[in-house]
Amino acid sequence: MIRRQLDLFESDHADLIADCETAERAYDAAGRDEAEERYAEYLDLVETGTEELAGLRDNFASAMTASAADEYETEFNRAVLVRLPRFAIEIEDV
Repeated sequence: MIRRQLDLFESDHADLIADCETAERAYDAAGRDEAEERYAEYLDLVETGTEELAGLRDNFASAMTASAADEYETEFNRAVLVRLPRFAIEIEDV
């Protein structure tokens, strides 16, 4: 199930993922004077993706018992770390 959810996320948010990659490259290529601004832009995009994933996770978990939801959340977060690591940094906090 989690694999299908992440497939759907990647399909529905392909533009966001591409924007993150572009923003990360812009940060890597930025000079000292604009690096902070580029990094902030990148982090904003990552935060958006993280919130979308957490919403997907939480919506699905809301139909489960508390113990099943805890297990599912742990597995979902682990799958995000493996498959979409840029969005995993703060997913447990959302």
